[in-house]
Formats: sequence, C-alpha cells, structure tokens
Amino acid sequence: MYRVLEKRVLNPAIKMFIISAPLIAKKAEPGQFVIVRNGETGERIPLTIADFDREKGTITIVFQEVGKTTKELGLLVAGDSMMDVVGPLGMAAELPESGCVACVCGGVGVAPMYPKAKAMHAKGVKVVSVIGARSRDLIIMEDEMKAVSSEIHICTDDGSRGFHGFVSDKLKGLIEEGAKFDEVVAIGPLPMMRATVEVTRPLGLKTWVSLNPIMVDGTGMCGACRVTVGGETRFCCVDGPMFDGHEVDFKEAMRRSQMYCDEEKRAMEHHTHHAQGCRCHGGDR
Repeated sequence: MYRVLEKRVLNPAIKMFIISAPLIAKKAEPGQFVIVRNGETGERIPLTIADFDREKGTITIVFQEVGKTTKELGLLVAGDSMMDVVGPLGMAAELPESGCVACVCGGVGVAPMYPKAKAMHAKGVKVVSVIGARSRDLIIMEDEMKAVSSEIHICTDDGSRGFHGFVSDKLKGLIEEGAKFDEVVAIGPLPMMRATVEVTRPLGLKTWVSLNPIMVDGTGMCGACRVTVGGETRFCCVDGPMFDGHEVDFKEAMRRSQMYCDEEKRAMEHHTHHAQGCRCHGGDR
C-alpha cells in the first residue's frame, strides 16, 4: 500500500498527492510515469511523476478528475493509501544541457512539464515557460514553474489573465518578436500539442511532445498505447512518453483517444447515480 502523505487541491478539478514510494523515488527521472490503482477492482491509470524527492522517498502525482476512476481517486485524503503504484515506467526525457528551451503547457500539462523544467534549470538551461488554461482560476503550479523559469507567460482562453489566446499563439508571437529557442517542449491536450507543433514545423524547430494515450499494462505487452511516430508504430509506455512532435500522427492519436468515450460516459453516470444515493429499490443506499 502507498500512503498519501499530503493532498493539495490545485483547482476544483485538479488534485495533487505527495505519496510515500521510496523505491520509485530512488530511480525516477523527469519524463517517467507511474500506473496507479486505487483498489482491487480499480482501473489502472498512468500518471506522470510531477516531482520526486529521493531523500524523503516521495513522489508527486497530479491528476484531473475527468471520469469515474479519477473522481474516486480524488476522494482520498492524507493518511489514506492506494493499493498499487507501479514505476518508474517509460523513458526518461532527453533534456538539453545548454541553450534556451520554450516549455509550452496547457491545463494539467503543467504538472508533467515541471520536473523537466526543473532539471533543465538546474543545468543552466534558459527556460521560457508558457502556461495556459481556459480561465485564470484553472491555472496550476504557477509558483513552481516561476521558480525554475527565466521567463513565464500566462495565457487564458477567455482573457481573464495574461495573454488572451492559446499557448501556441503566444509561442508564435514570442518567436515573431525575436525570441530564439533551441528546442520546444509541449505538454497538454492533443489539440494544443498539435497546434504548437504546427507553429514550429515551418521553422524546423525541434519540438518534443508528451503523449498519454489509453494504457493498460504499461510494459508494452497489451499494445493499447500504440501511436504512429515517423510512420512506425511505437508504444508510449516503453518508447515514450516523449516523442518528436513533428513525426507524431496526431490525427490517429486523437481518433484513438475517443475510442472508449461511450463506456467512460456510462461508468461516470453509474458512479454519479450511486454517489447521490441510489433509491431504485426504495432504500437510502
């Protein structure tokens, strides 16, 4: 069992857990992830390691409550335990040793970006962070990113804070204003990463993206997390999750991400039904 040492509510839909996991913390590197399971019948879900402390033996995970499993996970409090936390899984991110890197992240994508930005900053890389959310109240981990960035730019879709528009548009504006980047790292929803890649593609500017598709075992056996990169089938769990964004088939990735929407909707309806107290049989359950 893996104990939750601390829980933070970053916004109404996004939670952060600091978990006791000494063996994982000992080997974790930026870019890697864990698969968690809340109980014997629980779904296995992949979550990027948002931070780790080797001395304290802890890892940090951040997740957005979007379905039945993540909503149930969000009910845990400090002192509770999860049945399984498996990792570290995946390949560590290839991070530059020098130069200037734009870290472009949207929504909950700020969480997996943070350990990469932190590692690059520690090496002396100039980190320019572009953080986006739908509105100002949904921005997360701003202080953490500010601490590891030379510059930080806030974007909101509704214009309630910072730049009024998408992070990809802000990146394009910075480049047009003369900013020189050696690499770009983009993490967030698939449409956001695709838009960022289309900004950098004409410039031949190396761009990494982090893919988080449907995943089951996390060891390359099930094939559920397959994506097409450079015309070849790759498995995110063992070949990724970081890939050259210019080579990712985003159209296929977005189509596959919608494969189980109906099942997820039914599971969520069932969860909500019982959470509100089922009265189908005349009892207060």
